[in-house]
Amino acid sequence: MSSSRNTNNKTSLLKWLPWVLLLLVLAAFIWLFTSMKSTSEAKWEPPRTSAADQQASEPVADTPAPISSYHNAVARASQSVVNIYTTQTVAEHPYMDDPVLRRFFEYHGGQSAEQGNTNLGSGVIVSEDGYIVTNAHVVEKADEITVAFNDGRKSRARVVGTDPDSDLAVIKVDMTGLTPLGFREDPIRVGDLALAIGNPFGVGQTVTQGIISATGRTGLGVNKFEDFIQTDAAINPGNSGGALVDARGELVGINTVIFSQSGGSLGIGFAIPTSIVEQVMNALIKDGKVSRGWLGIEIQSQLRDPTQLETSTGVEVLNVIDKSPAAKSGLRVGDIILTIDGIEMTDANTLIQYVARKSPDTQLDAQILRNGNNKQVTISLEVRPEQEPVALPASVQTESFAQPDLQSEQQNVPMMSEAERDRMREELLKLFENDGAPQ
Repeated sequence: MSSSRNTNNKTSLLKWLPWVLLLLVLAAFIWLFTSMKSTSEAKWEPPRTSAADQQASEPVADTPAPISSYHNAVARASQSVVNIYTTQTVAEHPYMDDPVLRRFFEYHGGQSAEQGNTNLGSGVIVSEDGYIVTNAHVVEKADEITVAFNDGRKSRARVVGTDPDSDLAVIKVDMTGLTPLGFREDPIRVGDLALAIGNPFGVGQTVTQGIISATGRTGLGVNKFEDFIQTDAAINPGNSGGALVDARGELVGINTVIFSQSGGSLGIGFAIPTSIVEQVMNALIKDGKVSRGWLGIEIQSQLRDPTQLETSTGVEVLNVIDKSPAAKSGLRVGDIILTIDGIEMTDANTLIQYVARKSPDTQLDAQILRNGNNKQVTISLEVRPEQEPVALPASVQTESFAQPDLQSEQQNVPMMSEAERDRMREELLKLFENDGAPQ
C-alpha cells in the first residue's frame, strides 16, 4: 500500500516538473530582457573617482591658499604712508629792478616777487612721535616741508638729517599717536608679491601691484652705496620715498628710482631695502649723520671669462690711498681680496656694500691672494671722507615730481647790453604812452 502511494507522488511531480521549468525559463528571459532595456536607456556618465581616492591624490600644499584681496594689508600700510610737499624759494628775474621792464615781464606772465618751486614726494612713518623716512632728493634744498597724512591732517616738518650717499632722509613732525609701519623681518625673496604705495603725479595715494623681480641690484650709478630691490610694481614721479610692502602690509623697501627712457613706468623700479633704511634711519635720528667705514682703496672685480669652466672670484686692488686704513694694514696694489670676515667677495660691489655697513673703528679680517700665496690681513676701518655727489644716468630717474626749474631758466636768460636795454626801454615807453600793449 505504501509503495503505491510513493508511485502516485512521483507521477504527480513528473507531471508538474515541465511546467515549473517552463516558468523558470520564462522568468529568466523576462529578467534578461528587462536588464538589457534599462541598460540601453540609462544615461552615460564618465567614470568617477571615489572620495577616498580623491583625498589620497590631492597634492600636499606647502603654502597657504591664494589671497583674493590685499585690502587688509593696504589698509594697514596706507595709514603710515604720507604725501610730502616741499617749497623752494626762487629768486626773481634779474631785470625786475627796472620799473619799465618789470611791467613788460608782468604782462607776459612774469613774477615780480620771489617764486616758489614746489616738489612732490612720499614718506613712511617710522615712529609714533613723528619721525618719517623719505628720499634725500625729495627734501633736498627745501625751504618748507608740508606733510599730508592719510586721514586728511597736515603738518609742517623739519629735516632731522639726510644721507645723499644712500638717498635717504629723516624728517619730523610735531605730532604724537601716529601709526608707524612695521618692517618685515624675513628677507624678501624674488617672486614675492610687492605693493607700491605713494602719490604718483599728485593724483592722491595710490597702490600698485607687482612682484619682486630681483634683489641686490648694484652698479646703477644712482647712489654711492647700492643694494636695490627691483620690482615691476608701477612706480612713477611722486612715489619717491613711498613704501614697498609685502602681501601682509609690512615694509620691505623705500621706493627710490625707475629705469625709464620716457619718464614713465616701464616695470623696472628700484627700492632701498629695509636693512639699509634701518641703519641709516637710526644713525640720522641719533647723530644727524651717517658714519661709514672706509678702506681707502680703488678696486675692480676679477675679470671673468664666461667660456671658461673655472671662474675666478675676488676683488683686485688697483690703488691704495696714502695713510688710509688699507695702507696702514699693508695692502698693496695687485692684491686680490678673496674674503672679509669669512664672507666671499665675489665682486667689487659686494665689498663696497659690506664695508659701508660697518662703523668706523671696526676691525676686518681679510684673506688676500698675493703672488699666488694666501695671506691674512687685519684692517681697522676709519671714517669715510666726504665725496662728490653721484651724477644720475639719463636712463635712471628719480620719481620726484617738480614744477619747471625756474631758477635754472632764469640763469640761462641771455643778458642784454646797456645799449640794448636802453633801446628796449624807449620802445616800451612809447607803447605804454600810447596805451599799447607790448607784443
